Amino acid sequence: MRARLIESREIAPEVRHFLFAAEGVERLDYTPGQFVSLSAECDGKTITRAYSLASAPRGDNRFELCLNRVDGGHVSPLLFGMQLGDCIEMRPPLGQFVMRQPPRESLFIATGTGIAPFRAMLQAHLAPTGPPITLLFGVRYESHLMYRDEFEEMAGRVPHFRFWPTLSRPDASWAGRSGHVQTHLAEAIGDRRDVNVYLCGLKQMVDDVRGILKGMGFDRKQILYEKYD
Repeated sequence: MRARLIESREIAPEVRHFLFAAEGVERLDYTPGQFVSLSAECDGKTITRAYSLASAPRGDNRFELCLNRVDGGHVSPLLFGMQLGDCIEMRPPLGQFVMRQPPRESLFIATGTGIAPFRAMLQAHLAPTGPPITLLFGVRYESHLMYRDEFEEMAGRVPHFRFWPTLSRPDASWAGRSGHVQTHLAEAIGDRRDVNVYLCGLKQMVDDVRGILKGMGFDRKQILYEKYD
């Protein structure tokens, strides 16, 4: 299967949002939170990288990705250099990082481009009649708050959705939360111990938060995560 590039735009420094069409199929069905694998030839070898889908299924063959350029990487520089209409090899969606059923109150914790699967989950599952969801999103700088307008619109439209951006390196004009996501974990959870917690981001963050949650009495079955270096 091949993916054809439909749109590419910068949404933060060295971060781009991609819209692809999967060729040869009318619909690309998947569960929000899953990923696709893209492959490219680099120095005579086939290199494959997995990227979380950044959108809920659309009912057609199109899908969205959000990724940063990795210095010294193989696939991300190629993707950043693609022109509209260019194609790349892909594998169908896979992955178990999806919302538990039946849905219940959830805390999403993301850093950086780990926000991608949560955007897909929110598009699919956030509803006025659904369970409460809190999104705790950590980045270094305000300019790196990908999809900020979308999440703020969701928070204004759905009263039980809380969007908590936090900056680890804020400037003087920032009036919101600061520090790493771990700093705000206890506030986000409160006294509840019956919520599901979903983590996606750098390995250190995921490991730290898992340790804190287990110390708070959470069962490991309540903690779902994906991490990357």
